[in-house]
Amino acid sequence: MTDFNPRTDRDILTKQAYATDEHLALRYRTHELYSQPKIDFHKWVIECLTWRGDEWVLDVGAGPGSYGSYFELVQEHAPRGRHAAGDLSFSMAQKARQHPHAGHMFVLAMDVQALPFPDDTFDVVLANHMLHHVPDVEQALTEIRRVLRPSGCLVAASNSQDTMPEFDTLARRTCTLLGSPKQFKTPPDSFTLENGTVLLGRHFRAVARHDLPSALHFPEVEPVLAYLNSVRAIREPQLPEEISWADFMDTMEKQILRLIRHFGELQVHKLTGVLVATDGGGFAADYLRLLNGSNSNV
Repeated sequence: MTDFNPRTDRDILTKQAYATDEHLALRYRTHELYSQPKIDFHKWVIECLTWRGDEWVLDVGAGPGSYGSYFELVQEHAPRGRHAAGDLSFSMAQKARQHPHAGHMFVLAMDVQALPFPDDTFDVVLANHMLHHVPDVEQALTEIRRVLRPSGCLVAASNSQDTMPEFDTLARRTCTLLGSPKQFKTPPDSFTLENGTVLLGRHFRAVARHDLPSALHFPEVEPVLAYLNSVRAIREPQLPEEISWADFMDTMEKQILRLIRHFGELQVHKLTGVLVATDGGGFAADYLRLLNGSNSNV
């Protein structure tokens, strides 16, 4: 029996964390307003690939299609291709269908662990910042590999296991200050930049990792509290049973205020990036062709 993990629990994800796009929108705006350096992350992700313009693209965990989504970028880079997108959350898929570019797409609610497409359908699968929410990552990667063509590429943006360490330190200190003998329960990540290279290596012949370090700079406490409250559905179950969310946030606020008064701001360091995996295309095409040729001469 596996331990309960709020990051992968279907009910928490579809009925609370992503029941609407409100919390997702707030987090996106927070990163947009307070991140340094200023980088168009979605464009950076898309441009990790070299595009022909006629690719068939599947975007899993696509969300509502707004707040810097990949919808417009995919259609700019593959204007002669086909584009399908979906999300486990039915409400997110509904929202995506209202997107101005949805008329050129196929949008549906879907589970990456059981994709409703034939083998060898897509040239590119985007799975950005969503694989850490999948209960069975191995099954999801098996499905992604199945629907990809032999020369296709998986693009999976993800966070480092060590991203935003300041929040974790503050959470542990808060539990101590509130007198709990237990600490903040952080379940192991199912997919990160670090273990993602290993997981992808079990399914694909070549994996490349691209890192993008940055930091959030908060000059005041309110946006920090709003950000933390936006992940309440996932973070609250990690609290010791004797600590309420209200008490936790009240103590967090006092600590953050002290840090801002002392340093002039709260810095929260981020490490995110992209993993690109393939069996015979993309960045590894020439090398794999050479490797296949040398193997055939053995």
